[in-house]
Amino acid sequence: MFLNSLRRTFEVALVGALFLFLTQPLHVLADGGPGDPSLVYVMTNQASGNTVLVFLRGPDGSVNKLQEVSTNGQGSGGSGDPLGSQGALTLSDDGRLLLAVNAGSNEVSSLVLSNKGLQFVSKAPSGGTMPVSVALHGDRAYVLNAGGTPNVTAFRISLSGQLTMISGSTQPLPGGANSGPAQVGVTPDGSVLIVTEKNTSMIDLFPVDDGMMAAPSSVPSDGPTPFGFSFGLDSALIVSEATNSTFSTYHVQNVTTSPTLQTITKSLPDGGSAACWVVTDRGGHLVFSTNSASNTISSFLMVADGSLHLLAAVAGSTAAGTVPIDMALTRSGDFLYAVGTGNGSLTGFSVQNGKLTQIASVTGLPASIQGIAAR
Repeated sequence: MFLNSLRRTFEVALVGALFLFLTQPLHVLADGGPGDPSLVYVMTNQASGNTVLVFLRGPDGSVNKLQEVSTNGQGSGGSGDPLGSQGALTLSDDGRLLLAVNAGSNEVSSLVLSNKGLQFVSKAPSGGTMPVSVALHGDRAYVLNAGGTPNVTAFRISLSGQLTMISGSTQPLPGGANSGPAQVGVTPDGSVLIVTEKNTSMIDLFPVDDGMMAAPSSVPSDGPTPFGFSFGLDSALIVSEATNSTFSTYHVQNVTTSPTLQTITKSLPDGGSAACWVVTDRGGHLVFSTNSASNTISSFLMVADGSLHLLAAVAGSTAAGTVPIDMALTRSGDFLYAVGTGNGSLTGFSVQNGKLTQIASVTGLPASIQGIAAR
């Protein structure tokens, strides 16, 4: 009797918490204050209809599915890293706006967190074919199209989350049809847009002025197959090199019309296999990489000069056959979540001193999943 009563009390409390979350006004949800929701988003990338799965995160890092929201577009389908990219799903710093690529229908969608939960707002043609990555900076979005003639196209974002393509903004990639682009991103100061080309092992640098891109310069990657990237201390660029599971760091030197890279750390191994995805905590010190072929996650420490140092070759592991790809750190840096295409899974870890302890596991997700964001 006591256990049944306790269970009922817990269920009532949980329902009450969900009700409060869904009825909070938007300004409370978006301001990072006490009412700020703790959410994890995963994009299903299904060819039959792309959706975003919304998980409510508990104080202990456990997750429970809250919503599934359509992007009103189609994904690529497939499995085993179907988009070959990082950044297919991107969350704004304030946690209010979510952008998702629709690789199967050549579109990008915007979704906004409101007092009714996550809601679809708009979609727009991506400016090319097979969009695989999207980046945000201020009121601009940049979409990387990997198919046909690969390019980057810029969009304006209204206060309500509406997307509008900027006429004449499309810039083709220097590597052309053989470039195999993996990610688009913008330096923290907004002055340079960066694209990694897997097949040519080049890193493209586009000068940005008032949100508009100029023609790029290209720099050879220090290691073969540059893939995912992030920014660390003093805006140092951290790039994964998938072929050898290594990582290089660079200073981005914005020389007006011809940006370039200065190597800090060159091709540091992470001890895993097929390292492609990289995330950094908000302080820029702690860096994690997923190794999809060895089902492990490695950790690094970045120090003040931008150099990278391996903390743990195996900071954490996912189950055999999970094939971990995309991952996301929460805003606090206390939890890390990774999606696995091997078994359609979401695995959560607590983070402490560069070590990971598994605290959540969800299976039964589509094998086509790609793209994750966390708040």
